[in-house]
Amino acid sequence: AAPGGGGGGSKAKKKNGRSRGGKANNPPYLPPEAEDGNIEYKLKLVNPSQYRFEHLVTQMKWRLQEGRGEAVYQIGVEDNGLLVGLSEEEMRASLKTLRRMAEKVGADITVLREREVDYDSDVPRKITEVLVRKVPDNQQFLDLRVAVLGNVDSGKSTLLGVLTQGELDNGRGRARLNLFRHLHEIQSGRTSSISFEILGFNSKGEVVNYSDSRTAEEICESSSKMITFIDLAGHHKYLKTTIFGLTSYCPDFAMLVVSANTGIAGTTREHLGLAMALKVPFFIVVSKVDLCSKATVERTVKQLERILKQPGCNKLPLLVNSDDDAVTAAQQFAQSPNITPIFTLSSVSGENLDLLKVFLNILPPLTNSKEQEELMQQLTEFQVDEIYTVPEVGTVVGGTLSSGICREGENLVVGPTDDGKFLRLKVCSIQRNRSACRVLRAGQAATLALGPFDRSLLRKGMVMVSPEMNPTICSVFEAEIVLLFHATTFRKGFQVTVHVGNVRQTAIVEKIHGKDKLRTGEKAVVCFRFIKHPEYLKIGAKLLFREGVTKGIGHVTDLQAITTKENGLEESLGPGHLSF
Repeated sequence: AAPGGGGGGSKAKKKNGRSRGGKANNPPYLPPEAEDGNIEYKLKLVNPSQYRFEHLVTQMKWRLQEGRGEAVYQIGVEDNGLLVGLSEEEMRASLKTLRRMAEKVGADITVLREREVDYDSDVPRKITEVLVRKVPDNQQFLDLRVAVLGNVDSGKSTLLGVLTQGELDNGRGRARLNLFRHLHEIQSGRTSSISFEILGFNSKGEVVNYSDSRTAEEICESSSKMITFIDLAGHHKYLKTTIFGLTSYCPDFAMLVVSANTGIAGTTREHLGLAMALKVPFFIVVSKVDLCSKATVERTVKQLERILKQPGCNKLPLLVNSDDDAVTAAQQFAQSPNITPIFTLSSVSGENLDLLKVFLNILPPLTNSKEQEELMQQLTEFQVDEIYTVPEVGTVVGGTLSSGICREGENLVVGPTDDGKFLRLKVCSIQRNRSACRVLRAGQAATLALGPFDRSLLRKGMVMVSPEMNPTICSVFEAEIVLLFHATTFRKGFQVTVHVGNVRQTAIVEKIHGKDKLRTGEKAVVCFRFIKHPEYLKIGAKLLFREGVTKGIGHVTDLQAITTKENGLEESLGPGHLSF
């Protein structure tokens, strides 16, 4: 087989899965195996020679590297995708060899599913799909961030409480009490801030959560895959917090929670629109199915399917009813962003919760190892999303490392301050998911302790970069935008709140190129100016703005740079170019 493994392999599989192997009118094929990606086809692995075994191990290492610690082996499938199947005995021997290979590279294997292929032969022949997961060395677990969206009272926090605490809800909100951060949230039962919850899976695919009174550190130590849930607020009043969570924490996926008894109500459509606008792949969970009849659940699912198929969405809903569906959903979801899996579950009775866990366990990371390595070779850049003061530690900032590598003891500069300067600072220690960590790599979220650095100099939206980057900052920038909704006309002098990544500030519309005003649905290049202080922006960054009911999306096309020098501020206004 090729040293790489097939990226494809889901669309045909779905068909075969339903018809249980190939009929004459439906030849049992998967797409041919691809060179890269983390899916490998193997016809059989019966008693390989020593040389062949070494070759297979090398190949498995490559597959695991491609999937950042995860690979899927399809056994009983030829390289061209033909589903041949193996007899019971050959399958047993092949799995034994696969287990030996996994031990050699320090990985564990779990059988995802078996499928019979009905050929004309008398012996039943099977295909087995196996997940190989490498136990992380140097605490390099797979880390996926999932933003949790949905209308107020749809059961977001309760579902997370049940997943992460490992015990079911009592129907009156016991499970979510551990997630709330403020007293008023406990009293009203509504989330107003952004909280993070972690759920781990070990290399055998078993759930690791707080159920055995583990601490967060223990969860990190025993997991090979971590899912960080970003619990966002559902209430309309907290929409700006929700947008901030979606733009600054860069989630890999979003989970939209819809309550079965109320259906699509309130902010649900808005959250769906936000996920679409920011191009975050999402899946849907219909919660509270224990409260209502089967017909009501079906009605809510139909309502969702109708919305997803609308021209604006163009999604393909996939209702998950069995483990087999969950495996297919996870693989297809990662390969084509148009598929939207729908789960129906209850946090009180625990119905179908396992399907969601199977799905989350198999869900592969979006970026492959190559892209992450390229990001790691760039200069360090850390987005500041939250700032705290911790007794005996000093000032601590939380956020995401968008490029480069950050080590303990590293010297960085942070800014821009109100007058456009960058200040020097030193990273004293790093924590990831509440456990200490020496090195932070691109794409990972963490908190950095800055020691005695003055907290009042920091604010959300700043960046910490390596001193040699010479970062470009600007007050005036241009963006190509689409106006999604506006009550009156949008014209020069209009004030909007602009969100770009972790930057959130009011800006004035200075000029609309080629037009006097904009109406709903129109496109234009608009020049904005920040009201308060300059910000660090990048060309091509996604932009979202709002003001009351006005909403729009777009991307930054040009910056008017203000260059900074160490010895104070040197102004040179011209078309901005980013220097890397």
